[in-house]
Amino acid sequence: MRPIQLAEATYRDKVYACWLGKNIGGTLGTPYEGDKSTHDLTFYDPVPTEPLPNDDLDLQLVWLKMLQERGVYPSVSDFADYWVKHLGPYPWNEYGFCRLNLDRGLRPPISGCYDNYYIDEMGSPIRSEIWACTAAGDPGLAAALAWNDAVLDHAGGEGVYGEMFWAALESAAFVVSDPITLIRIGLAMIPVHSLIARAVRDAVWLHENNVEWAEARERIVRNFGHFWPCNAAQNHGFTIIGWLYGDDFGDCLCKAVNCGCDTDCTGATLGSVLGIIGGTAAIPDGWREPIGEGIVLHKFTQNLDAPADLAELTDQTVDIGKQMLQERSRLADIGDERVVPDDVLTLLSDNTRALMALQQDPQSAIETVEGYDIALHYGGEPVLRPGVARTVGVSVRRDGEPVAAEVELRGPDDWTIRPAAEALGRQRFTLCAEEVANENYVSVVARVGDNELRARYLLLGPGAAPGYACGVQVPRCPNCQARLESCICNRR
Repeated sequence: MRPIQLAEATYRDKVYACWLGKNIGGTLGTPYEGDKSTHDLTFYDPVPTEPLPNDDLDLQLVWLKMLQERGVYPSVSDFADYWVKHLGPYPWNEYGFCRLNLDRGLRPPISGCYDNYYIDEMGSPIRSEIWACTAAGDPGLAAALAWNDAVLDHAGGEGVYGEMFWAALESAAFVVSDPITLIRIGLAMIPVHSLIARAVRDAVWLHENNVEWAEARERIVRNFGHFWPCNAAQNHGFTIIGWLYGDDFGDCLCKAVNCGCDTDCTGATLGSVLGIIGGTAAIPDGWREPIGEGIVLHKFTQNLDAPADLAELTDQTVDIGKQMLQERSRLADIGDERVVPDDVLTLLSDNTRALMALQQDPQSAIETVEGYDIALHYGGEPVLRPGVARTVGVSVRRDGEPVAAEVELRGPDDWTIRPAAEALGRQRFTLCAEEVANENYVSVVARVGDNELRARYLLLGPGAAPGYACGVQVPRCPNCQARLESCICNRR
């Protein structure tokens, strides 16, 4: 028996309330998304008749499908596959550049940072709940799962830290309820130097020192504000402000949304947190009734057999959660009764798994072969320039742990490839070519015991790496506004 046991009925109720709170907060905030001014909401305005479509939820529905079809040990390659299958039309910011890199042939995590100006944004922190709900009561596991997700489009950026923070916090909220305790558990999983950690700590300090809501909001803007409304640090500060300054469920959501900027995200995340903490009993009927129990997909989410309503979504999430905890958690499980040991806060604050995830190299491409993660470490941009030698590395891991392997690196016949000194736990090779095509592939052969593992990786030539101006987005279809290469005009 694991030290923490969640009572199944309570667990199920909290999962349902998590998704319900997500829909409520997202619907409240969506009409004001991107508006950097403050607002004066006390309820939905306009009052809806169903939940508004929101990528905050849709991407997690795709990951749920991935877990159902690929199992509870998803690799970064699995995330890439399901992004291509279901999320191709999304054009916005980090989403668009993630797909552009995947189309080039780059794999995560390098797909998440190369040519991607938007790695510090909210696209990944908003999809933390699936990891919290399926790794309930095990914050370290939830944070590690969130890393695999976030690096797809935010590798090396604040977006990764944001998703890990919320996944851990929300996972712990299945066990404890005090806001400051939960915030500390979330912060334990991410670097103390990150902007998100500093913004969250500042929001807590402002509340604890009796700074009024409006002044607290202005201080977050002054210290962490960004001209792009979806930048993560300021929005994390706003979410914490709404939580700590609010008087009840509705007031918390309104105070977060009233701070402005990425309002659908701040409202949706806080709605999920409050739902997990208090269960369905904590969500007033007045907030539930206007949106009902349905799920409305965004038009850019494609070919997805999604749950029809929150009840079905809850059933599917609980089924995966039981499997996840049974197979991967050393800390928590689901049973008939709640069991919480005296040292529960120590257990929940254990960040070993999160730190192991963070030690992985964002400037790498990872392919999973027969359960082994084989990484090519580019040591910078994934570009080889004619006549300029560069050194790359190869590492092999299984279940997050380094594995000893005999490694061979192969490339085009006219390249020079020589072994280099091992460093950082990586076997290294120096590459050089006098002529470099736009697309070039190197192959890794890794021998682990009796297993011979093979993987292939892309190196771009200068002609395929023109660069992109910061702050621009990928081209869109002028009619449907989808990513141009995935236009949906003819699919409706």
